[in-house]
Amino acid sequence: MNRPFLLGLTGSIGMGKSTTARMFRDEGVPVWDADEAVHRLYSPGQPAALAIASHYPQAMEADGQVSRAKLRAMIAEDPAVMDWLNATVHPMTAEDRTQFIAAHAGSDLLVLDIPLLFETGADGLCDAVLVVSAPAETQRARVLARGMSEAEFRIILARQMPDAEKRARATFVIETLTEDDARAAVRALVKKIRTSHA
Repeated sequence: MNRPFLLGLTGSIGMGKSTTARMFRDEGVPVWDADEAVHRLYSPGQPAALAIASHYPQAMEADGQVSRAKLRAMIAEDPAVMDWLNATVHPMTAEDRTQFIAAHAGSDLLVLDIPLLFETGADGLCDAVLVVSAPAETQRARVLARGMSEAEFRIILARQMPDAEKRARATFVIETLTEDDARAAVRALVKKIRTSHA
């Protein structure tokens, strides 16, 4: 039996990555979501929550849940907080990802939805990489519409590889200007991979 084809999915903030991931799920493709994994690890009693509680107790809610809002404020004040978080939480998310791949060993195609795919070197695990992209003004409008401040947006952008560089390194690029076009592109890509990997 062939192992699953691993498609890395990435794109800068506001590029439509979460929507695209949902489209893969709609096509019956299992998706591992790095952000969801972190959310689980930040829950009370989970490894990341315990580590953060011992190092940055001010980032915790009373129930033992990590407060993402408090963490964001701390990172805005001191970017070194982000470096510590990455060094601490990335190995935990990597283990979660390994378990997901093992649990879906019978699938023909798996999507690994990882915002910092290139930045963390996770593209090395993938058979191909899909980058979702949109024009800069569309990206900015989407992010600010979510309630993020311009300053927070700039901090996140500064930590992400530029869109042009991601596109240059991608195996596939899907433009997310309209949902219908993106869905058609996802369907075509799933068919292409399943045909070539069968």
